[in-house]
Amino acid sequence: MSAVIGTGDTPSGALGILAKERTIAGPGFNRWVVPPAALAIHLCIGMAYGFSVFWLPLSKAVGINAATACAKDISIFAELFVTDCDWKISTMGWMYTLFFVLLGLSAALWGGWLERAGPRKAGVVSAICWCGGLVLAAIGVSMHQMWLMWLGAGVIGGVGLGLGYISPVSTLIKWFPDRRGMATGMAIMGFGGGAMIGSPLAAELMKIFATPTDTGVAATLLVMAAVYFVFMMAGAFGYRVPPSGWKPEGWTPPAAQTDNQMITRRHVHVKKVWGIPQFWLVWTVLCMNVSAGIGVIGMASPMLQEVFGGQLIGISQKFGELDKTQLTAIAGVAAGFTALLSLFNIGGRFFWASLSDRLGRKMTYVVFFVLGGILYASIPSSAGMGSKFLFVGAFCIILSMYGGGFATVPAYLADLFGTQMVGAIHGRLLTAWATAGILGPIVVNYMREYQLGLGIPREQVYNQTMYILVGMLVIGLICNLLVRPVADKHFMTDEELAEEKRLAHDRSVAADVGTGPGAGGTTPVAVVWLAWAAVGIPLAWGVYRTLLSAVKVFS
Repeated sequence: MSAVIGTGDTPSGALGILAKERTIAGPGFNRWVVPPAALAIHLCIGMAYGFSVFWLPLSKAVGINAATACAKDISIFAELFVTDCDWKISTMGWMYTLFFVLLGLSAALWGGWLERAGPRKAGVVSAICWCGGLVLAAIGVSMHQMWLMWLGAGVIGGVGLGLGYISPVSTLIKWFPDRRGMATGMAIMGFGGGAMIGSPLAAELMKIFATPTDTGVAATLLVMAAVYFVFMMAGAFGYRVPPSGWKPEGWTPPAAQTDNQMITRRHVHVKKVWGIPQFWLVWTVLCMNVSAGIGVIGMASPMLQEVFGGQLIGISQKFGELDKTQLTAIAGVAAGFTALLSLFNIGGRFFWASLSDRLGRKMTYVVFFVLGGILYASIPSSAGMGSKFLFVGAFCIILSMYGGGFATVPAYLADLFGTQMVGAIHGRLLTAWATAGILGPIVVNYMREYQLGLGIPREQVYNQTMYILVGMLVIGLICNLLVRPVADKHFMTDEELAEEKRLAHDRSVAADVGTGPGAGGTTPVAVVWLAWAAVGIPLAWGVYRTLLSAVKVFS
């Protein structure tokens, strides 16, 4: 691994093809090949969102037909090593914490290395970590050792998530200076869409591999690891970086520091961002937006069921009055609700990020917080009215802005801190995501338990939570309004920038070692279409499967 991560001054040997110099595009390269390369990686690592598809089968891995319960007083530590009883779903759920904490930490730790090593090397390391982690998780499942599953998918895979997530950010922003929001929105849309493809794929594979004595999870993980590795390596080798100073033909850079966009032409070094107020303001903006959204995502299914109860299947009984058959029926409707939210989460990433190119990043976040606050505050009223349409509609728009917040923030950082090290700065900002991954679910889950403990009816237990989330959005709005252009003292001097470009192996023309489509000539149109088809067809299949589930909400 160290040989892969290492960055020599000259590309040589078997690993020379991973060097950043090898990825500098020639004059005829078509920049529209880069977004599908980024999507190929993001669609694979996005399966982290869909890992819950394995929880129910794994909760019966020992008993097969019914769970073999562990002792009631067993600790989480003991459960990591137990082999004669089934894992609890609540314990397996800690995998999400590992995913997103490790994503944030690895992105922060190795973001600076990525800027110098280039996106191809980062993409390859990401593929090795994510897919290797899935293989180790499969071994853990086959041996019924949860610690191996946590180490493999959670820790090693989490590092792959972080590197894969930020690998295209800086490159896309440099290829699309005229459409920063749209470019990052396309890639980060893939991370939201990964579960939309991976979850139904995993379900189908488990049906194929399941036997009377095996749930089929281990074999499914191995197959998915192999498929993902092919796609992620193709994406990594599809990355190209533009020559230093490149800009689209006929495009004129906007005036620096315009009122609504605050776009700088200078560059901040990643080592300085911890001491810059604007970084912490944007950090809080992202943290508050994500905390509110991620808390709702985790409780979307039970929330709809408890609020509307039998209304979801055309009867008047409340949730606590339903029998087992009726509970199963409304659970199916709630699954459709979750699927619908995932579609808006994905679509919002592209829509809002693209819109930010026109509105400006700061104004886009104002919309997120003001409109989001109004919608969260409306939830208790729509629930009290029994209006499923208003309730579902509000959450769909909220989740579109949750996804839009992720997709818009890289362009916001590029506007404020410049493009030279925006990938590394974005990596450090993702510690806000790691924080929100803990904060949001805690607020929603514990407030629900507290309200139930007070004897409040299930259909009303989320009312106070919605107002707390509104408070989070108010904090985010205030921080966003306080963002101003970065002071001159924080930017690199011309000498510091030249040295950083040298360390980052920037070139004004394609290197002699450049290889691949477009490195020395025009990119064939067929290559562009094939690249988009490779990611577009699986994504379309995922959307189709999700729509089939989503129609249950209104059927």
